[in-house]
Amino acid sequence: MFKLFVYMISLMLSIFAVSGLNINHIFKKGHINESKCFILIISLALTYLLANFIIDISSINLMPLS
Repeated sequence: MFKLFVYMISLMLSIFAVSGLNINHIFKKGHINESKCFILIISLALTYLLANFIIDISSINLMPLS
């Protein structure tokens, strides 16, 4: 359940972050579907990386062993 929550929050954050990018000048004029697909792939990749980072950080035990 924790992973699902982290992935959902990460998805919302990555979509918010990627929506601010202006990538229309990268693609040819009129290739809107390709740019939307690229945005989707970038946001999913960013979601995966951010969620795994948060899950890995939360699993680190900072207390030294006695």
